[in-house]
Amino acid sequence: MKIGFIGLGNMGAPMAANLAAAGHVVAGFDTVADAPSGVVRVGSAAEAAAGADVLITMLPNGAILQAVAAQVIPVMASGAVFVDCSTVEVDAARDVAGLAAAAGLGWLDAPVSGGVGGAAGGTLTFMAGGSDAAFASVTPLFDIMGQKAVLCGPAGNGQAAKICNNMILGVTMIATCEAFAMADKLGLSRQSMFDVVSTSSGYSWTMNAYCPAPGVGPKSPADNNYQPGFAAELMLKDLGLAQAAAEAADADTPMGAAALALYRRFVEDEDGLGRDFSAMLPRFEGRGRGD
Repeated sequence: MKIGFIGLGNMGAPMAANLAAAGHVVAGFDTVADAPSGVVRVGSAAEAAAGADVLITMLPNGAILQAVAAQVIPVMASGAVFVDCSTVEVDAARDVAGLAAAAGLGWLDAPVSGGVGGAAGGTLTFMAGGSDAAFASVTPLFDIMGQKAVLCGPAGNGQAAKICNNMILGVTMIATCEAFAMADKLGLSRQSMFDVVSTSSGYSWTMNAYCPAPGVGPKSPADNNYQPGFAAELMLKDLGLAQAAAEAADADTPMGAAALALYRRFVEDEDGLGRDFSAMLPRFEGRGRGD
């Protein structure tokens, strides 16, 4: 396939490189970053989109997605598929999906889970919203970039799945970090804590696969001084999107709201900016109930 790829940052660059390594012709554009090995850098978003069978975007927010869509949709050939892998507002995804449909394009909002490591290793999970036909045509590319892709329903449902998933992730990471910090103060070793919880009813992804305690469990950002695999400010963004969607849908999400408030404090008022979202553990270590 001829693929256009817009957004060659920490996630987009390895995704585009994996497609190129699999033999696809990939034209990439980014306002700042260089193109990774195998990807031909072009001078504009429109140039990346022109003539592409599939256009993939990985962008910071919905406003940028909408601005890019205005540039690329007019130059894309009818029948091409526009795949947005960004994490954005559900309404923004549905707005761009409508523009794509009016231009005769296929559409998928397909945000990802798996972080930078999953992008590099080709083990991402894609949560897609759009038509069966668009999903079927892009599935071979998902198979290169990831290990699982799920069609969640019509346009916007991929974003809905992502923000629900990450609301669970944010809440669970806070609970995991709170529990480790409490175990410390109760005199329970972190290894004992991990050995019990990882094989009992407290089992979770944040404990078993991404443990926030250094030296315990599989390697994680905690073992690299909390250098981000998934930055705290990105978790803050996703929790904000989840709360905006919850308000629009009249959904009661008190734990999600509490997690948003904690991550906002961590990132904006404390030392969380630029650290992994699991760095909540050292935050809790030095705090008492009245802090």
